[in-house]
Amino acid sequence: MSRYTSLLRRLGKRRWFAALGRRLSPLDRRIYRLSRGRWSVLGRHQLPTLLITTTGRTSGLPRTQQLLYDTDADAYVVVGSNWGQAHHPAWSANLLANPAARVTVGDREVTVRATLATGAERDRLWRQVRRIWPGYDAYAERAQGRQIRIFRLVPEPGP
Repeated sequence: MSRYTSLLRRLGKRRWFAALGRRLSPLDRRIYRLSRGRWSVLGRHQLPTLLITTTGRTSGLPRTQQLLYDTDADAYVVVGSNWGQAHHPAWSANLLANPAARVTVGDREVTVRATLATGAERDRLWRQVRRIWPGYDAYAERAQGRQIRIFRLVPEPGP
């Protein structure tokens, strides 16, 4: 892991970093798309990042969010930390309402089906994702008792 990526992982625990991340998210999505996942607003780092496109539960419109991810067997694992805010992120509520989604990793798009991790599976995945982004611990503390959602995104078989 590069020194720069290590620095980002350490800064990720800070409140100001989370606030900045929330504000820069729209720009970050554009940079991700234009660079096919090679760059972000934070520069070139080694953190695994994807775009998830869900269907808005009330609007029915596509909603895209950039997220860190890990893998678990054939699935992508994403965390609804919402930067430690007291409420769940909208994309996670969208997945609960409609688990079908699209994931873009680099320049590859995959149709996935989401399942909310619970119990022992959630505990196992929580330990796993904290290795990628230690800031999740700080986000969980700031989430005011909200249990942060973790989803497994399993690729759907192609045609």
